[in-house]
Amino acid sequence: MAKITDNDIRTTMQRYGIIGSAPALINAVKRALIIAPIDISVLINGENGTGKEFFPKIIHDNSPRKHKKYIAVNCGAIPAGTISSELFGHEKGSFTNAEKEHAGYFEVANGGTIFLDEVADLTLDAQARLLRVLESGEYLRVGSSEVRKTNVRVVAATNKDLLQMVNAGEFREDLFYRIAAIRIEVPPLRERGEDIKMLATKFCYDYAEQHHRPPLMFDESAYRQLMSFSWSGNVRELQSLIREMSSFESGVVTGEVVKKYLNQKNHSGNLPVVYDKVQHDYTQERELIFKLIMQMQSELKELKETVANANIASKQQGNKLHLSSNINELQRQSSRLTTINNDDDLVWQNVAEDFDIDEAPRNQQSRHSFSDIKATAIDVEEDKIKTLEDTEREVIINAIERNHGRRRQTAEELGISERTLYRKIKEYGLEYRNNRK
Repeated sequence: MAKITDNDIRTTMQRYGIIGSAPALINAVKRALIIAPIDISVLINGENGTGKEFFPKIIHDNSPRKHKKYIAVNCGAIPAGTISSELFGHEKGSFTNAEKEHAGYFEVANGGTIFLDEVADLTLDAQARLLRVLESGEYLRVGSSEVRKTNVRVVAATNKDLLQMVNAGEFREDLFYRIAAIRIEVPPLRERGEDIKMLATKFCYDYAEQHHRPPLMFDESAYRQLMSFSWSGNVRELQSLIREMSSFESGVVTGEVVKKYLNQKNHSGNLPVVYDKVQHDYTQERELIFKLIMQMQSELKELKETVANANIASKQQGNKLHLSSNINELQRQSSRLTTINNDDDLVWQNVAEDFDIDEAPRNQQSRHSFSDIKATAIDVEEDKIKTLEDTEREVIINAIERNHGRRRQTAEELGISERTLYRKIKEYGLEYRNNRK
């Protein structure tokens, strides 16, 4: 193993834009350089905003895998239901909207390095799959029983206490010891002492260069205020403060001015910002978001179709209820007709006088005797399911009978015009001439 010199450390820090001289920071960079050539999993611990994302790049770029693919995955940004699919891939049809097979990150990065940021957010199912990959290099796509092989180095990072999660049953103990074979601790900003001065000065000059204005300066009281602050957001929070102060202040800033801005922030509420030129690549996360949007659009379309079909079914049910009402009315009328025994000729005579039945031969199929009409109406009692045309025809017949063949009264009872009534009589083969009004 080659010895890591101070020059190697300084060169690496300059290459990745890491600012500072705190012993804990120097030690973290040194450990990354030492372990880089050794093909073993590494766990990086540190609070949010400390710059954990630089160390996987240092390890990859100084390893035998440096010419292969490097993929950074933010496990906390991927929904629990799709994390296994994103990491290990899936087969076509393995779940809703899986319209084609998908190669996961472990397949794409074969031969290279995967950085699993926020590894503590992995589901237990994904943890089991990850453990299998680390132990044997084998994995299964979601929806497949075919064992696949991959050769990937895993570098993980977290801001949580994994041992505490293991004791709580939230993280697999066997996986913890697999990914934590080598640990690198990235110190928080509040423990880096004079590094706060260096970073604050750098951020002032960066802002001035970007916006073409004189850089902000700090006196000793201002530096003391900055160094006494807790910086829960670490380097990102410091950069956010410098940007705000550089926008509204000029010249030399005193401790009172710094204290005012720190109090306004109330030690919280700062948006995280990336503070160096080397930034995390979120391409994979953006692709996942687009995929989820397309999936939601497809599910929304299916929901609209379901609602439309339900509306159609509801309308059909309404038609059935209306038809049932008409049939009940016909049954009532047909029951009334059965009380007419020997009065057929009398009733028919009244109808003939009012409507002047056509003198066509009685055996013509388009003409019907009143007895035939009455029999048809009575048949409703035996056959309860008729077409809408049959129902309408017999409602008209019953109305004619009740109004003794008078067209105007019949039309008023039915709620239609006399012209419509005449057209219906003709349509159903009940043609009359010289109708009374």
